[in-house]
Amino acid sequence: MTIADDIEEAIAAGYASFASISDNEWNQKPTAKKWSKKEILGHLIDSAQNNLRRFIVSQHEPDNKIIYHQDEWVLHQNYQSADINELQQLWLLINKQLVRTVRNIPASALRNTCNTGKEAVELHSLEFLIEDYHAHMLHHLKQITGRH
Repeated sequence: MTIADDIEEAIAAGYASFASISDNEWNQKPTAKKWSKKEILGHLIDSAQNNLRRFIVSQHEPDNKIIYHQDEWVLHQNYQSADINELQQLWLLINKQLVRTVRNIPASALRNTCNTGKEAVELHSLEFLIEDYHAHMLHHLKQITGRH
């Protein structure tokens, strides 16, 4: 089993579990400053978009600086007011594209690096970024679904 298979499995399990979450649960914010489940899903969409760019660009432009400010992305896109079905579809489709991209990365490019540092240089290999993306997705899916 490859890391792409692991990500694909997490996508399928996560997407299937979304159906058991009520609209109220999607919209409820634990506190005014904490994200709702809907905003966490929006954050996962943002993460997929930014990492997809890293996975593509780093193959032909190593050490490129690709960062994002997660709180600002969630705030400016106003995920809280978005239709949950649209967000679920967007999350599913962007992640299917991400898996397709990961499967297509040649082994020789996995050591290429990307600078993800906001202040200082933080170089990470594509291999690390892919594995970290998977772990990050699982962490937030657990927050959304309450499942491991």
